[in-house]
Amino acid sequence: VQLQASGGGMVQAGGSLRLSCTPSARTFSRGTMGWFQQAPGKERELVAAITSGGSINYADSVKGRFTISRDNAKNPVYLQMNNLKPEDTAVYYCNLDSPFRAGVEYWGQGTQVTVSS
Repeated sequence: VQLQASGGGMVQAGGSLRLSCTPSARTFSRGTMGWFQQAPGKERELVAAITSGGSINYADSVKGRFTISRDNAKNPVYLQMNNLKPEDTAVYYCNLDSPFRAGVEYWGQGTQVTVSS
């Protein structure tokens, strides 16, 4: 399965962006999906994740600003990012845990988000 991510770009601080991620196979949308960020020189870190049942987990740094959602009927997972800060600047990667095999995960190609002050 492939993950098609889109929606990155450049915004000023306080602006908004929405990322989307679509698995190529609809059956894989039953797995937990999430977004990770990787800033230059730093490790990849979880931003938000959502299970097929709708349980959500956010990094403390984005709580109250970012919202993850999914449409199980139409596949995509979205990350709505509001009140963006320069420290949110990173490459954002979509992640999918396989619903069929424990320990197997898939990654999207990454999309750049740049927030200027």
